Amino acid sequence: MKKSLILAAAAALLLCSCANNSQPVRKGPITTGDDCIVTTTSGKIMGYNDAGIYTFKGVPYAHAERFMPPRDPDPWEGVKKTQVYGPQAMQGQNMRWGGNPSDYDFGFEFKKELQSEDCQVLNIWTPAPDGKKRPVFLWIHGGGYASGSAIFLPAQEGRALAEKGDIVVVTVNHRLNILGYLDLTGLGGKYAESVNLGMQDLVKALEWVHNNIASFGGDPGCVTIGGQSGGGGKTSTLMAMPSAKGLFHRAIVQSGSTLRQQEPAQSQALGLAVVKELGLKPGPDVDLSKFSYEELVAAGNRASRGMGRGGFSPVVDGKYLVQHPFDPTGAECSKDVPMLIGSNLNEFCYTNNVPFTMEQAKERLAPRMGEEKFAAFVEEFERVYPGGEPKELVNTDFRTRGNVIRQAAAKQAQGGANAYVYLFAWKSEVNDGALAACHGMELPFMFNNVANQREMTGGTPEAYQMADVVSSAWIAFIKTGDPNCKEVPAWEPFKPGENPTMVFDNVTVLKKNHDAALLQY
Repeated sequence: MKKSLILAAAAALLLCSCANNSQPVRKGPITTGDDCIVTTTSGKIMGYNDAGIYTFKGVPYAHAERFMPPRDPDPWEGVKKTQVYGPQAMQGQNMRWGGNPSDYDFGFEFKKELQSEDCQVLNIWTPAPDGKKRPVFLWIHGGGYASGSAIFLPAQEGRALAEKGDIVVVTVNHRLNILGYLDLTGLGGKYAESVNLGMQDLVKALEWVHNNIASFGGDPGCVTIGGQSGGGGKTSTLMAMPSAKGLFHRAIVQSGSTLRQQEPAQSQALGLAVVKELGLKPGPDVDLSKFSYEELVAAGNRASRGMGRGGFSPVVDGKYLVQHPFDPTGAECSKDVPMLIGSNLNEFCYTNNVPFTMEQAKERLAPRMGEEKFAAFVEEFERVYPGGEPKELVNTDFRTRGNVIRQAAAKQAQGGANAYVYLFAWKSEVNDGALAACHGMELPFMFNNVANQREMTGGTPEAYQMADVVSSAWIAFIKTGDPNCKEVPAWEPFKPGENPTMVFDNVTVLKKNHDAALLQY
């Protein structure tokens, strides 16, 4: 028996005339009923059928008291409706990466959501809860370790990717900032395990997927984790967490290659400083449950002044995170996990429509490089990117790209599974090209969601073509651990000294060592 939920999804979301490159027109009813009820380890949940893709939102995967490790959610009786997104983690105002606010905010369309300390929820899109073993993709959102959520960008809806790839897509919320990464182990007592709590949440989400995803038509033995920016950092970090071993089998790091995390001496010192700022004497009897979130944040801000790098972020605590993720080497526990690693051509440049003269570019770069090196840099840049404007000397990213190469080299040096490297170079033309191939620009393409963020991509035929290429490669990797597919040229695994990189653009090509010299500046 099926009932209408609210509205029939009769309106098409998009039409693209380019043959074989259009994303599907979404049409058909949204229904609920017995086929939308799934039994989990905590109880029964009801999602809805969105024109052939079963959707479950705000599903509890864990529960935790403040600053405590996560535990299984409390069981419930009856059927819990999971048709609305759950709350995001407590945080400040929605993420703003920088640049011209009008162009930037227009393009990214960040969503504002309800917040709660009880934020351990996930969302699932599946072609059917039918017992079929489909590959699973668990997405970890960006926003550093401080902000963001599974749906703070429209591009992160998992429906289109699940439909195109016949896979199960999961997105997850977890604790952030001071609630997720304050190290209180220096207090002892009940806070002895209060470290890397945001990462512990993610491991708990992976455990939930392992124990439940078969009921949604997913294969717990074929799980890919992936994330962008901070989500890429969390993905990198999970690679060095023994408690996550066996819970995922491939990893995708997008513009978030992370080689090192904090040292415990620094994170413990910050934790003790926060306690003192709250007017308490550090010790095993401390109780932080009575303070408001705002009071905790204010104390954290005061304590962080002068503490140097790190802040509230993961730490090599020796139990949950046993080493730096990829420095000097990758972790043995993830040696056999293949990786897809990459970055974007312009990354944190959000004013790509602002012209630069060569003299202005020199004023920006020469103090750091020196005049002789700047001249050599310009010559090499022209060789790699012929015909480029002076502004591209400033707006082209090399820092994130350099970390990609270092992470891939460390991964490949293990002699285990392969790493594959990409560079996303497709530039949006919206608002006179202000965003270009900026940080996050690849998200609508790999999620096959150009229709959801046309303000960002322009919604042009070229954008839909690019989405078909990129999402096909991601789906191939999620299914096999190898991104090769008919939509891209032959993609070689990473090899130090050759640096094979798939460059995604209107014409996608594999390049070797094309920018190796530029990465030295």
